[in-house]
Amino acid sequence: MKPSIPRGTRDFGPAEMQKRQYIFNILKTNFQLFGYAPIETPSMENITTLTGKYGEEGDQLIYKVLNSRIHESKDDKKEILKKEFNIALEKSYNSELLTEKALRYDLTVPFARYVVMNHHSLTYPFKRYQIQPVWRADKPQKGRYREFYQCDADVIGSDSLVNELELLAMMDKSFSELHIPVVVKFNNRKILSGIAEILNASDQIIDITVAIDKLDKIGKEGVVKELLEKGISETAIKQLEPLIDLSGSNNDKVTVLNTFLSNSEIGKKGIEEINFLLSNLKTINIQHIKVELDITLARGLNYYTGTIFEAKANAGTFTPSILGGGRYDDLTGIFGLKGLSGVGISFGVDRIYDVMEELNLFPPDVNKVSTTKLLLAYFSEAEQAHCIGLAAKLRSKGINTEVYPDVAKMKKQFEYADKKQIPFVGVIGSNEITNNTIMLKNMLAGTQEEVGFETLTEVLK
Repeated sequence: MKPSIPRGTRDFGPAEMQKRQYIFNILKTNFQLFGYAPIETPSMENITTLTGKYGEEGDQLIYKVLNSRIHESKDDKKEILKKEFNIALEKSYNSELLTEKALRYDLTVPFARYVVMNHHSLTYPFKRYQIQPVWRADKPQKGRYREFYQCDADVIGSDSLVNELELLAMMDKSFSELHIPVVVKFNNRKILSGIAEILNASDQIIDITVAIDKLDKIGKEGVVKELLEKGISETAIKQLEPLIDLSGSNNDKVTVLNTFLSNSEIGKKGIEEINFLLSNLKTINIQHIKVELDITLARGLNYYTGTIFEAKANAGTFTPSILGGGRYDDLTGIFGLKGLSGVGISFGVDRIYDVMEELNLFPPDVNKVSTTKLLLAYFSEAEQAHCIGLAAKLRSKGINTEVYPDVAKMKKQFEYADKKQIPFVGVIGSNEITNNTIMLKNMLAGTQEEVGFETLTEVLK
């Protein structure tokens, strides 16, 4: 049978991995620049850790892991378990006999679980970054995968909006270095709660926000239809329409919101937080990203309570969300640790990669299939041992070096270097061994010269 991989997953060859590492390295450097430390969590979590944290739609996308075996039991119980197993598969019912674990859906909920389990050993505010894959049982399409990487930065144990400002500064620096033109849209869940309060539909805030969040995908008519299906009154929807159509500058939008939410205390608190961010954008010297208030931005995750972010590429034909995040006031509370507020963002590396490919933003030399700087080539077995020893000395100097492993024609060795885009080839013959030199060829320039070890290391470094 011809081998294959599951839909929504991908292999990455050396050239693709070089590009992905380029993105990872920029993000990792900036995470550390802003004081974030790395952690990792398991690929699998207990299913009770994940369910109920992402909304009804999100919970349906969690990959459940079947138990490796059903515990031994009497014959009559085995038959009952078999029937339960088949029913569970049909109904996706979470029986503990069938599944106790699931693949992580994101990195934020596992992070909250980590904080609770390690609470007494952490220093607050605790700032962590995490670069790991996540899994979602989603329908695969361009920019949407079932296995993909997230690069998260979160700070927990602080209510200060300075954290949101620094995350905006981190976005600006990171997207500037990746050369991606980006619009960062932001909103505040308190604004959305205030709107629901004004509409006398506070108990339906999740239904309202989930519908509004789909505006870009299903349009205004689709949002109205979904709101009606969720039981939101036509009168409330009519009140809501001017806000869905809201346009103008950030300040213009705040002016309209001030009027609309004048009788909502939680709504006014949301406006206060929005004004703090807008008034301090110049302080943090935002230069690359465009920051835009968008009250239709809701984000489909139940745990956000304050500022919410979403970033999209502002060029090309492929403009998916490439970053999301926000403030969560009590995510650790669901695990028994109350009163820890946090805020974080997640860079979607796979979509960032796709956007950079379309816009041709990777540096010309980043997609080399090899990181080797020098290939040592030779004519016969007599020079092979010398090359092995020379390679060891070069590697001790930090120079990425390969020795061609087989005695072969020089043409074949040069073809190998050319295909792998190795920039230098060092040829070793009997004369070079006698003179303790190397014939160094620059593959790009086509020039060559005989050099000693010291000169060789200077040229290669």
